[in-house]
Amino acid sequence: MIVGLGNPGRAYEATRHNVGFMVLDEVARRFGVSNWRQKDQARQALVRERNVLLVEPTSYMNLSGVPVRLISSWYRTPPERILVISDDMDLPLGRLRMRPSGGHGGHNGLRSIIGTIGENFARLRVGVGRPDGGDSIDYVLAAFPAAQHDTLARVIVAAADGAERWLAEGIDAALPSVNAFRAD
Repeated sequence: MIVGLGNPGRAYEATRHNVGFMVLDEVARRFGVSNWRQKDQARQALVRERNVLLVEPTSYMNLSGVPVRLISSWYRTPPERILVISDDMDLPLGRLRMRPSGGHGGHNGLRSIIGTIGENFARLRVGVGRPDGGDSIDYVLAAFPAAQHDTLARVIVAAADGAERWLAEGIDAALPSVNAFRAD
């Protein structure tokens, strides 16, 4: 199961907080997904040829754990067979970080998922950087500026590559290339 985190609705579509959705949408495009359905507070698509379920919780970021628990329980997917893709302000734009498990690092979507299924799931964190000043909530809920669009496009491709490698070969094979990626 691959989970992309974000917030539902057009107002959040191009925001930093929705980079998890952006990466999952790229994975879905590569897999030829056109059969999304809304169920259990999530947009989901089962890709039988790849033996994977793609999930975008639509419960808003801070409540992502409920749909992840419901869906993983329904499909009998243990946490160690789940990859969660999220934004990360502690990484600069152009960097990725994959880990087999761990804490939430202050990310409320990860905190919510950990609260429902525990910490033993893989995560792919996509750097969005920190604001130079001002409120971090306003920062992650703002769109990427035009000057960052080229870098963002490269990051999305590299993160989708990492998710595909995780799916095909496992976490140990995906870690080195994902963690070595630099878009700058």
